[in-house]
Amino acid sequence: MEYGHYPVMLGECIDSLNIKPEGVYVDATLGMGGHACAIAGRLSSGRLIAIDRDAAALEKAPLRLGPLMARVSLIHGNFRELDVILDLLNVDKADGMLFDLGVSSPQLDDPGRGFSYMADAPLDMRMDRDDRITAADVVNDWTYERLKRIFYDFGEERYAPRIAEAIVRHRGDTRIETTLQLAAIIKGAMPAVARREKQHPAKRTFQALRIAVNGELEALSEVLDTAAERLASGGRLAVISFHSLEDRLVKNAIASRENGCSCPPDFPVCVCGFTRTLRRVSKKPLLPTEKEIAENPRSRSAKLRVAERV
Repeated sequence: MEYGHYPVMLGECIDSLNIKPEGVYVDATLGMGGHACAIAGRLSSGRLIAIDRDAAALEKAPLRLGPLMARVSLIHGNFRELDVILDLLNVDKADGMLFDLGVSSPQLDDPGRGFSYMADAPLDMRMDRDDRITAADVVNDWTYERLKRIFYDFGEERYAPRIAEAIVRHRGDTRIETTLQLAAIIKGAMPAVARREKQHPAKRTFQALRIAVNGELEALSEVLDTAAERLASGGRLAVISFHSLEDRLVKNAIASRENGCSCPPDFPVCVCGFTRTLRRVSKKPLLPTEKEIAENPRSRSAKLRVAERV
C-alpha cells in the first residue's frame, strides 16, 4: 500500500473471507482503505460496502481506491447500524464481512484528534466528529465512581481508584482540557513502581476513555448480534481485535451461535429451539507473523477470529 499504510493481517483476512468475484462484501471499518483495496481488487461484478464513522477516512477513500471505486459504496456511519445500512442499499445478504476494530493509524498519528498521550492536543477522541461527547466531557463531568468503573472495565487499569481520584481533585481547581495535562495527572497518581513499567502510564486510561467516548464495546455487541443474520450461507465473518475486551466479545458471540444449545447433555434431541448459525473456521484466533510485527509494531496485539454462516 501507498502512504506507509500497513493493513493488519491483510493476507489472513483475504484468505479467510474466501472472496467470490461476484459477491457482496462489507468492510465495516474502512480506515485507510488497505483491506478495502484488497477486497475490491478481487471483485468483478461484485460489490464492496465500505463503512466508517470518520468522515476524513471517507473523503480520502476515492484517491486511495482509484478505479476500484466503481465497485465500492462508501457509507458514513457506525457499524452498529449495519441492519439499517444494508436495508437502505437494498442488500439482503452479504457474502463476507470484515471488522478491523479499534482506532486507526491516522487517528492516532494526528495530534489534533486527541487520541495520543505523546503529543499535546485538545482532549477529543471522537472517531466521528459529529458526535457530541468528547473525552474532555467525560474527564470533567463524569462522577468519580463512573470514571473508576470505565478505567477498570475498559482499560483493565488496576490503579483506577487513584487515577479517578486524582482527576476529580485536579478538575476541582481547573478544567482538564489537553492530552498532556491528563497524562501528567495519570502519571502523578501512580506509584513509582507503575511509572517504571515498559508501557506508558497513561496507556490503559486513554484506551478506556476512547472506548467510553465512542461507545465501542456497545457498538460491537450490537453488531455481533445482527451480523450473522445478514450473512449468506457460507459467508464469512472476520473480526480483528486488539485487546482482550473486544476479543472476548467476539469469541463469546461466535460460541453462542455455534454451541448455544441449553438442553442437558443427556437429551437425545434439542428441545430449547437453538439453531446453529455460525461455525468457527479455526478453534484459535489467527495471529500476525513475526515479519508483520517487525514491519508494523501496532499489529502486535491483533487477533483475527473467523466464522462461517451455516
